[in-house]
This record gives sequence, structure tokens and C-alpha cells, in this order.
Amino acid sequence: MPRFAANLSMMFTEWAFLDRFKAASDAGFEAVEFLFPYDYACEQVGLALAGGELQQALFNLPPGDFANGERGIAALAGREDEFKAGVETALRYAHETGVKRLHMMAGLADPEDEKAQATYRASLAYAADALAPHGIDLLLEPINGRDMPGYFLNDFDRAADYVREAGRDNVRLQFDMYHCELIHGDVAGKLRALYPLVGHVQIASANGRHEPDSAGPDYPSLFALLDELGYDGFVGCEYRPKAGTLEGLGWFSEYRKPEGKSDPLDLA
Repeated sequence: MPRFAANLSMMFTEWAFLDRFKAASDAGFEAVEFLFPYDYACEQVGLALAGGELQQALFNLPPGDFANGERGIAALAGREDEFKAGVETALRYAHETGVKRLHMMAGLADPEDEKAQATYRASLAYAADALAPHGIDLLLEPINGRDMPGYFLNDFDRAADYVREAGRDNVRLQFDMYHCELIHGDVAGKLRALYPLVGHVQIASANGRHEPDSAGPDYPSLFALLDELGYDGFVGCEYRPKAGTLEGLGWFSEYRKPEGKSDPLDLA
């Protein structure tokens, strides 16, 4: 049975960020992930995580100026020093949280541009080698062009090629089923084909990026497929609740950790 990590950048936003950890734990989650922790001291994040008795499943390397539209800098020539400094920053937060997976955002660049490709490969090699001594995997995630127009890494097969070319055991594919559905369709087929490369899985409905429900993909079947394939990592719930986090957790009732409350609405 899959284990789930609440994405605190999208879920539990009814709480202040550092309070979301306990709210997620009380709702029955064993782990959390989020986009970025860098607005808070790493010690604060570590204490919030420990206070909720949670595991940290994932977060992203610093993305550049996210508030002003940047979506990573790994493929951006001329930003190499900033990228390397970001890896060191992420490692400080990794030390405090115990996270073993960090996602590297590529940035907005033409995927056919040879200079961007070379920059991306160099960033990948640098980050993977910096993370390896700490037992941390570097994850590459394809992102669909509807949600993030112009994103460099926008195809699962191309991302898989970068993983293979890296030749490093700690470079893995971040398989977001939502992005796969919008880019390729046939999520089950793509997951089977690429599973040996997968290091982390995420979910959301294809219609609106909400709870994993009947809007598709067929999540009950996909969760069963993860079990069949032997996936033992966390599944990140990177979705935007339709009408409140707790109100939308009906799908999660059978997966909640035993010590969670019997009814997530009790937390409201």
C-alpha cells in the first residue's frame, strides 16, 4: 500500500507554513514535501518537522527568482556560480531535515538549445556529485507546458535520457503522474517503461490539479501498479484542494497512518 507525503506548498495552506507540519501529521500523513523552505531558517524547518514526527520526502534546490517568474536555473548559462551556491544552501536544509531527495529545476530555456543542454548537463553533474557523499539523490522532473510554458525539461523520455547519460547512481527521475498524463497520456505504460529510473512519485487529478479522484488518471489502478512494481518510497500529494484541505481528504481515509484522527474533518 502506498505511503503518502503531503505537499505543504499546496495543501494545508489554511495554516501558516510552520504550522502545516503538525496539521499534516494530525491528518494522518507520515511525511511531507514542499517546493522551497528557504524563506525560513533551516533550524525552524527541522523543528517543525520533528514536532510533527514526520519524514521529509522531498524539496527543490533554490530556483532563482521564483517570485518574478524564474523556474530554476540549472539550464541557464551564466548562472553557474549561483547554482552552485544554491546546492550548498540546500545541503544545509537537508542536514536539518534528513531529506534524501532533492529536485533540480531546469529553468525556462529552449530544450533544443545546445548551450542550455550543456549547461544543464554540467549542473546535473555538479549537483549529483555534491549530494552523493550525503546519501542524497538528485531528481529530474518533466513539467508540462500548460502549467509552465517554456520549461526546459518538458518530456519524460528526454528526462530519462538525461538520467541515463548522467551515469550516476544518485540521479533519478521524479515521476509526477499529473504531468505525465498531460504530456503523454498512458501513465501506467510510461511508469512501467521508466520505473527502473524512478526515485519519487507525485500525484494530482488531471482536471484542475486537485485531489486524486475520478477526474483521472485512474489512481486506484496506479496505486496498485506501484505496489506491483515494488515502489516503497513516498507518493507526494502535489495538488490544490478544491474546497479546503481537510474537506478533500476523503480519498486518503484508507491510507492514513493508524495514529491519525479517525476523521480528518475533526481537525477543522
